Amino acid sequence: MDYQFRPLGKKCAATGADLVPGSVCHSVLLEQDGEITRLDYSDEAWTGPPPGTIAVWLCVIPKPVEVRRNLFEPQTLMRYFEQLTEEAQPAQEKLRYILALLLLQKRLLRLDGSRLDSTAGGEDEYLQLSGTHGEGQYEVQDLHLADTEMHELQAELNARLAAEWGEAA
Repeated sequence: MDYQFRPLGKKCAATGADLVPGSVCHSVLLEQDGEITRLDYSDEAWTGPPPGTIAVWLCVIPKPVEVRRNLFEPQTLMRYFEQLTEEAQPAQEKLRYILALLLLQKRLLRLDGSRLDSTAGGEDEYLQLSGTHGEGQYEVQDLHLADTEMHELQAELNARLAAEWGEAA
């Protein structure tokens, strides 16, 4: 049998005070009027389980999730992508790939298709892209990067954009 109850609350059930991130919380399930209810208590307000308690457990109030904003407007990202495309430096291909993915996500580039290239002995796949506002046709090698490398490259990209385009952004 599955039971559904609300997630961790933001206020202490006893005092009404905010539950502080990083602090210990006592959570209980109890039956009230034929329904299972969850109550959360700060460690300071905890005096033991209330009558009708079905379950008790300790948890730590999680820290708020940090929402990362992109530091740059989509048009700045597009200009930097076009600059990297014009320069055509192999050392910049990973950054160009990350930029292409960001621009696809922001709907400034559209995926028109892909093509396989087996001239270098392997089979490289290239994404065929075009700008949604009339920008040219682009090809970017699909590098199939691991998540950790993508996060590292995104941090590098943010640093480069801040250094090169900070005033223009």
